[in-house]
Amino acid sequence: MPNLKDLKTRINSVSSTQKITSAMKMVAAAKLRRAQEAAESGRPYAARMRSVIASLAAKADKASASPLLVGREDVKTHLLVIISADKGLCGGFNGSVARLARQQMTRLQGEGKKVQVYVVGRKAADNLGSEIADKTFARIEGVQGGVIQYASAADISAKIIAGFEEGSFDSVSMIYNQFVNAITQKVTHSSLIPAEVDASDDASDAQASFYDYEPEEAEILGALLPQNLSTQIFSALLESSAAELAARMTAMDNATRNAGDMIDRLTLVYNRTRQANITKELIEIISGAEAL
Repeated sequence: MPNLKDLKTRINSVSSTQKITSAMKMVAAAKLRRAQEAAESGRPYAARMRSVIASLAAKADKASASPLLVGREDVKTHLLVIISADKGLCGGFNGSVARLARQQMTRLQGEGKKVQVYVVGRKAADNLGSEIADKTFARIEGVQGGVIQYASAADISAKIIAGFEEGSFDSVSMIYNQFVNAITQKVTHSSLIPAEVDASDDASDAQASFYDYEPEEAEILGALLPQNLSTQIFSALLESSAAELAARMTAMDNATRNAGDMIDRLTLVYNRTRQANITKELIEIISGAEAL
């Protein structure tokens, strides 16, 4: 049975931890509202950009269309853009991204393709470790954790386009956590090159075929496709930032409640141990008195 001093030290230690997790929960909750508003405000722009691309792609000549739209016919190397957090203590947020990235790498390699990764955030690289040591195309940290800047997404997009034009890879996709609500995050895998065109986008813009574009569709696509890449990455960064804060708030709330339960259990053991020691001392005193 542990002595009273050890129990008291343990209770104080858990209490200190509870104060830290409670503070982290409140900080995450305070930042979450702004991040959530930014993520939700960015969705219409990203969705509308996809629909415009779908409308133009429906009328574009596939043979002469930009490779950013249709990709390359022979895909030998695929680039995975993996977006995770720079910090931990957010439950399974980073682990879920790393898990899906690992599955996609296994699938692509099973199809005979080479894989490169562009790691945005420190934790994904830490989780994947040596698995991506010889596959890293680029790595960037410090993008998230505060106000997400469009310039950061533009820089990532420019590096991807440069690598694509140099022939370092033939297609690109992105893995990130999409914000759903304060307790739910959805791990999402979307295509960047070729541009992702959903059937719903085509259906919603069926009327677009009645419009004439000036200049021609191919010229508009040439200007819009790089911007679309930046927009989709920026939207993913906003979603990931909000999802990270929500995951951290939930994780710290659970940790705070678990610490409270542990303090209650340790306090009960402490009181029982203290009572047992008092009873033992009383018995010894009474036994000694009777012996006299």
